[in-house]
Amino acid sequence: MRLGIMTGGGDAPGLNGVIEAVTKTLLGMGHTVYGIHDGFEGIFNHRMELLTEQQVNGIHAFAGTILGTSNKSGIDGRAEEFLTKYQQLKLNGLIAAGGDGTFKGLAMFNGVIPLIGVPKTIDNDLSGTDVTFGYATACSVVANAIDKLRTTADAHKRNIFLETMGRTAGWIALGGGLAGYADGILIPEKPFDFNQLKDFIMSKRAEGKRGLIIAVAEGAHPQGKSAKVSFTVSNSPEAVRLGGIAEYLARWCDSEMEEESRHVVLGHLQRAEPPTTVDRFFTLSIGTMVGSLVQQSAWGQAVSYKNGQVVAVPIEDFMGPPRLISLDHPWLSIAKSVGIFV
Repeated sequence: MRLGIMTGGGDAPGLNGVIEAVTKTLLGMGHTVYGIHDGFEGIFNHRMELLTEQQVNGIHAFAGTILGTSNKSGIDGRAEEFLTKYQQLKLNGLIAAGGDGTFKGLAMFNGVIPLIGVPKTIDNDLSGTDVTFGYATACSVVANAIDKLRTTADAHKRNIFLETMGRTAGWIALGGGLAGYADGILIPEKPFDFNQLKDFIMSKRAEGKRGLIIAVAEGAHPQGKSAKVSFTVSNSPEAVRLGGIAEYLARWCDSEMEEESRHVVLGHLQRAEPPTTVDRFFTLSIGTMVGSLVQQSAWGQAVSYKNGQVVAVPIEDFMGPPRLISLDHPWLSIAKSVGIFV
């Protein structure tokens, strides 16, 4: 068969691993694999190239995606054009690695386009799976940043607010904050109280703690208020971009407690780190599962991670609302057990 593979939405460490594992597995089965460039744009503009084993060999070790990706072009209002453009590629099936935007865009073609989905986001907030690849690597970036920032925080007796990605979900702040033993973790799912946060900081000072590191999800917000919006992108399917909460909290500390504070925004560094061993093994397992689904003609399926295993589930499972952190999640209890403010 002639099979296409595309990567859509934001990039995530491990995408190249998916491309390498899928390509090698399908080539070994006798199929031909084509890489579609820049997500949906590649289908609209017929940007596609033949992939060989030599081309993909070793790319699993690098962040990003050799195929390019895009979260600018949607399918809404262009469904007929998209289907025509896809059919002109003369592919027998499409493997799409993407997030909620990619799957929602392709939902209308389920059953029309032979499709296999690979869920992807560093935010770890996709419904239908327990964890997404790239998340472990993003958390390692946060943990490493906490380790490094602690030295300067202690040297100057400063509070440092470290802003992480995650949109409306706090998985990266929570996972990375726990791995780095942050002093505090603020997440969107649990709006914080200014008075409680102030009391916590002052109590730590009274105990003799010199510096504090607080991991803050970009969507975190005080009780009764909305998340801070950094900017909007009018031509994007996801127009609102959150950000600015870390700087806001640092200035609040300066004025309310006369505490010298700084803020750090990790931003796209969380996407740019080479994938960890966990994410490399994960994407290798995903790629071989994709090959198995192709051989079974199990179109309309997606690769999921459930109860410690890589399994196939209906692609519709990934089209639900974001998977948020429940307030009874055991990680919150772990944080509290070691004195982390959450």
